[in-house]
Amino acid sequence: QVQLVESGGGLVQPGGSLRLSCAASAEIFRSYAMGWYRQAPGKQRELVARISTGGMTIYADSVKGRFTISRDNAKNTAYLQMNSLKPEDTAVYYCHADRGARGYWGQGAQVTVSS
Repeated sequence: QVQLVESGGGLVQPGGSLRLSCAASAEIFRSYAMGWYRQAPGKQRELVARISTGGMTIYADSVKGRFTISRDNAKNTAYLQMNSLKPEDTAVYYCHADRGARGYWGQGAQVTVSS
């Protein structure tokens, strides 16, 4: 069974930073693109950022310049560094691994931005 293990969520004040981590098996990590999605209450799940196996990245317009996605191939872990956080970034963040039509989800990590 494929497992994506997330960590790093929590409560932060506006303007603060958090880093999310997503650990995967080596088999998955070396051949799957890694992404982060988020879902706020009453809203659809949306793509936040994605990084290919070759390191190419894409970002949602709402997070460009504030969030950075990366992957550490030695640790089989993907990261989402979130800076200048805003209340509207509050959501459950999900790690996702994909290769073509095949994909796997993490369990989700709550990120709350509030004063």
